[in-house]
Parts: sequence; C-alpha cells; structure tokens
Amino acid sequence: MVKKNSYLITGGTGSFGKAFVKNLISSNKKISRLVIFSRDELKQYEMAQLFPIKKYPFIRFFLGDVRDSKRIITATEGIETIVHAAALKQVPTTEYNPFEAIKTNIIGANNVIEAALTNKVKNVIALSTDKACSPINLYGATKLCSDKLFISANNIKGNQKIKFSVVRYGNVFGSRGSVIPFFLKNKSKGELPITNKEMTRFNISLEYAVEVVKWSLKNLIGGELLIPKLHSYKIMDLAKAISSKCKTPIIGIRPGEKIHEEMISSSDSQNTLELKNFYIILPSLNEKILSIYKKKLGAKKVKKNFIYNSNSNDKFLTLKELTQLVKKFQRNL
Repeated sequence: MVKKNSYLITGGTGSFGKAFVKNLISSNKKISRLVIFSRDELKQYEMAQLFPIKKYPFIRFFLGDVRDSKRIITATEGIETIVHAAALKQVPTTEYNPFEAIKTNIIGANNVIEAALTNKVKNVIALSTDKACSPINLYGATKLCSDKLFISANNIKGNQKIKFSVVRYGNVFGSRGSVIPFFLKNKSKGELPITNKEMTRFNISLEYAVEVVKWSLKNLIGGELLIPKLHSYKIMDLAKAISSKCKTPIIGIRPGEKIHEEMISSSDSQNTLELKNFYIILPSLNEKILSIYKKKLGAKKVKKNFIYNSNSNDKFLTLKELTQLVKKFQRNL
C-alpha cells in the first residue's frame, strides 16, 4: 500500500538531499515515511547524526545504488513520491570513466522508473542539469538520455496514476565541486585560476532548488521538463567578489566544459512554454496542450528560435550582489 506523504530521495545524502529533507521536516507537513537512499555509508552515518531516528521516526536510511534494480524496488515499496537526485556529476571524472556514468545516470534512471511503476508510486521528479541541453560532454549526454527516459515513462504507465517530470537547473551556488569553494581555497595563494574570462553561469541557491522541486510536485501534470528563470553572473565578477587583489591567470577550458550555460536551445523553443517564474519544455505542443497549460498555469508560447543561456540572459547579478552571496556562503560553512 502506498503511504500518503511518503518520500524516497535517491542520492539523498548529497547537498540537495540534505536541503530537501531539512525543508520537508520544517514544513510542518506530516510525513509518514522518508527514505534516504545513497551508496555512501559515511555520509549516511553523518546525516543520521543530523536527523536521528529517535527524533524523526519516519526517516529510514537505505544503503544502496540506483544501478541495483532489486534494491531500488525494495526501497520504493509504499512510497508516494520519488525525487531522483542520484548521479555521477563531475565532468572530468565522467569523461575519464564513461561507462560508469552510463551505468549510474542512464541505467540507474531506468531502474528508478521501473521501481516507480512496480510499486505504483504517484509522483516522480528527476533532477537534470544545464549540461543536458545540446550536450558536448558525456555527463550532459547521459543526463539528456535520463531526461528522455523519465519524460517517455509517461507513455508506458498504462492506467496508473503516476506523473513523471524533470527539473533542470544549473550549478548550485557554492555546491561541492563548484567554482566558489575552489576560488576560496586558492584565495590565500593570491591566484584565482580562470578557464576563460568570457565565461558566464546561471545562479541558483540550494534553497530555491528545493522550492522549485516542491512547486513541480504540486503543479506539474507529467511529461514536463521544468526550468526556473534565474540570474546569470560573469566568472570575472565572481573572482572580483571573492578577492579584488588576486591575480586571475587564464588556464584554458577543461575537456567538455562550455563557456556559457544553456538550458533551452533554439530547437527546443518550438515546444517551450513560458510561465511567470519558469519555462516548460514539452515532448510536443499543439493548441489542445497549450490550452491546458494556459488554463492551469497561465502559460504562453515562447518566441520562435528562443534560446535561454547564461550569456544572453537579461538578468545578471551585480558585483555587490555576488559579494553578498559569497559572504553568506562563507558564514554557512
């Protein structure tokens, strides 16, 4: 039996997983079951200290890997909502270990879908990345495949009342492996290495990423790829926000790295809708589908050949705003 207000978070011990759990617990929502699924026993132990089972009896820590179909099926029993955050995400690592990325990001995604269908889950949200749009690296290519799997899962659900959707956003500000911790670590050396001085990035906070997922669970009807409207920033401005005194040597772009982040390509635009705070990419778009989203969410079609990337974005963070974000990040370390 599916339990109401029950959740499974794959990759649940990561930055997003911890933030999502914290948000759920503080929302005063009565949670019947909350499964933290990940393969790292140390992170599970550390997270269990933050959320002890004595205080939160509805929490369960499941050690496992999304590559293991039987284990993910077991973890999904009785679950109403899955948030799929597990992935191999480091671009250089996935370039060097391509099939490992395929096993986690593609085969693992398919295992999550099959587990959701087997156990009659109601809602599934998969987290994506800007790198899945017009991918030039293996990580982006595997996440594009994952996105397609989750969107297409709506075609094989039969009579089951289950919704599969995807949320795509860029790098979370200050997350592990992002440029901010790297810059702060190098600040004492007097140098902040820059791959390309023209580089721009979208900015999203961990807290807002959680809110976007929660909005998706409440409002999407299945089959959408949701993209939040975000501010951009220039990498040189970020370097200045961290230290105006440091040198910024140009070291060149890493394999598989883009100068600008892209979340909607011109090819996507023919099936893209605009909302107040989001964009939605659909598998196909006709007047009937448009009328549904217009009535439910106030959506409208984007202009022909519309693109959404961090360089052409009309909203950029100022140097002052970036400095404040860096200070906030340092306070929370």
